Amino acid sequence: MKRILSGALCALALLGCTDRQAQLQEQAARQAAAKAQAADTLAGQFEAAYAAGNWDLARVHGSALLQQYPDTAAAQKIQAHYEEAKAKAEQAREARRLAGLWTYNQVMIGQGAQVSAAIMSRAPLDTDGSGKQQPVQLVFRDHPEWKRSAYLVLKAGDFPCLQGCKVKVTVDDGKPRAMDAWRPDTDEAIALFITDYKALWKLAAHARTLKIAFPVKAGGTRTAAFDTGGLDPAQMPGWDAGA
Repeated sequence: MKRILSGALCALALLGCTDRQAQLQEQAARQAAAKAQAADTLAGQFEAAYAAGNWDLARVHGSALLQQYPDTAAAQKIQAHYEEAKAKAEQAREARRLAGLWTYNQVMIGQGAQVSAAIMSRAPLDTDGSGKQQPVQLVFRDHPEWKRSAYLVLKAGDFPCLQGCKVKVTVDDGKPRAMDAWRPDTDEAIALFITDYKALWKLAAHARTLKIAFPVKAGGTRTAAFDTGGLDPAQMPGWDAGA
């Protein structure tokens, strides 16, 4: 009797173990199916954004898929497209940053409307010898009375250029180019006009970085770097024609 009872208990224990294993396997299968479905959903969202050229959204969905479900078939499927979308999203973000550096204005001054495009230097400079760092501004201006011009504006210090001087302009990693400049005999603004504004405009429109080295009354020269790659020529009608 004891042997029969012992055997029955073992059989029951074995059956319990088998049932538990089956439950665990079923649970694992459900989890795997849910994981695959979630991955497929993200993959579908990624592909839709990719097809629409919405690189920022594609990057978000692709990143979520690769981080949360890296070992799924869906993650492997989008890998190549994700790298492309990620690179294009970075390019788009940088393009927006560069475009945002420019300020465009149209205001009535005197007998007509003045249109301008202006950008601040990448980093502030000590332009008056005080040690205080101030930004330098580059402006392209178009006015019916004053015509077209390009000039630098200082917040402190001055240019020793009432009789004219030279500035050196460098495009990206190119060689410096000397250009004539002059300071108006006025205290309304501390400005240095670059004589060949047409050439400077073309350089700015095609450069990623424009550097201008200019003399200051405090002594020596300073070099202002401008990230001009986001310039929108359409904001200054007619300038591309070189008129």
